Amino acid sequence: MRLQQHKSWNEIKTNDSWALFKIMGEFVNGFEKMSKIGPCVSIFGSARTAQSSPYYHLAVEIAEAIVKSGYGVITGGGPGIMEAGNKGANQAGGTSVGLNIDLPFEQHDNPFIDSDKSLDFDYFFVRKVMFVKYSQGFVVMPGGFGTLDELFEAITLIQTNKIEKFPIILVGTPYWKGLLEWIKTTLLVDHKAISPGDLDLIHLVDTPDEVTAILDAFYKQFQLSPNF
Repeated sequence: MRLQQHKSWNEIKTNDSWALFKIMGEFVNGFEKMSKIGPCVSIFGSARTAQSSPYYHLAVEIAEAIVKSGYGVITGGGPGIMEAGNKGANQAGGTSVGLNIDLPFEQHDNPFIDSDKSLDFDYFFVRKVMFVKYSQGFVVMPGGFGTLDELFEAITLIQTNKIEKFPIILVGTPYWKGLLEWIKTTLLVDHKAISPGDLDLIHLVDTPDEVTAILDAFYKQFQLSPNF
């Protein structure tokens, strides 16, 4: 029995080693395709948002406004807010990128991604590298754990100077104000777990015009380029 267990562990280690080639392949393919897309802004949010939701319609309008300001749009490629972002970019005649990943119950490609700009990933961490490296800003709509993961990873990387600073824009005051109050009160004041300047990384808005105004103001000072 012990010999069988030892053999299984060796097989696991071998599979882990071979997985490196698949991971490298995803990075190479991602870098090659994403380096050609031009300046883009990522739109994040829940895959579960219905097409009838006001936030779905708002995401469409924001994506249209982003395209009219000279940027393309990157999403996670799935339904909900992601679909809305790609739909708005597509309707405005702009670049519409989808970074797809296979997830149970909620992920499938939406029909508004440019046919040559739809990428598929097996690894979340490779996909997140593409979001961070090739986005000129993050627009974060209401979402769940995945949205929060992408939001806080971007904030952490900027805070620790691992990547260049870029705008992080939360959309929807009713949805985000509780989180921001907790960050200000619990993290900053009560526990001093962050610095006051860390709050400058985050903007809270409610309209497409506010989103594009923040992006335009930021890039009047800085060049458009990959973030690392």
